[in-house]
Amino acid sequence: MIDPRQERLVRLTTLIVLGDWDGLRAARAAAPAGEPDRAWREVVLQSHLFAGFPRVVEAYEVLTQAGGLGDPLPEEKEGPGEFTARGAPLFERIYGEAAQGVRARLASFHPDYGHWVAEHAYGRVLSRPGLDAATRELCAVAALLALGQERQLASHARGAVRCGASPAQVAAVAECIAEWVLPERLERGRAVLLRFAR
Repeated sequence: MIDPRQERLVRLTTLIVLGDWDGLRAARAAAPAGEPDRAWREVVLQSHLFAGFPRVVEAYEVLTQAGGLGDPLPEEKEGPGEFTARGAPLFERIYGEAAQGVRARLASFHPDYGHWVAEHAYGRVLSRPGLDAATRELCAVAALLALGQERQLASHARGAVRCGASPAQVAAVAECIAEWVLPERLERGRAVLLRFAR
């Protein structure tokens, strides 16, 4: 199943996307020795992709008041650069043979939107060093299940497996966050995971 560290990161993601600030404070207080660490910082950084900037700003405030996330290491800080090329292999890995169609669909909404997803979400955020792709995808699964975003949940459930998570690990995400998810949403999410995490 999911190791205890991945479980903490999956729960951290869920608490942020749902705005459960009391739960977030409790998670920070219960962090074991050595955590929060870079993995925590990476999860908080990537959460804006699912929760939006305002919710992540609030998460940073709550976590800062609860003891912080530790100082970023020098190698965590990235400046401006060309991130589309860095994110392309991860995009291909997550979406497999559907990658070209997904790119075209995103661009069909608005040309800039497709570029933003490629450059920002995949190039700047999800392909950052500091957290492996499988764990990033398990956190994405948690966020999308908690939010009831079933179409994207299917894509990231498949993506988690393509990035090295086992189907059992993907299914275990639902159990890790069950206490925070509405029962009907949880059941629909479990069905999506069962169908697509293979």
